[in-house]
Amino acid sequence: MIIRWETDHDYVLVHIHQDMFGDWIFSRAWGQIGTQFGGLRHQLADDRDQALMWLADEATIQASRGFRKVLEEEDHTPEGREAVSQLSLLGP
Repeated sequence: MIIRWETDHDYVLVHIHQDMFGDWIFSRAWGQIGTQFGGLRHQLADDRDQALMWLADEATIQASRGFRKVLEEEDHTPEGREAVSQLSLLGP
């Protein structure tokens, strides 16, 4: 699952997925649209429910900051795969 929020200048992207060991990963990327400024953080969740709880918290935070949801897709859709591919561009 991948969700993206935006303002006119900033974005936040969350990706929830299982790794090859079956662990649930909550990845959060943020930054300024059109620049290289931002960051990426990965958290290991105890289970899918915890990752979804973190997602609900993130949605509340972003709404309170004036961000609007612009994407919510599963990884297997073309839009979801494109959004996930952007995460790899943020690495070192």
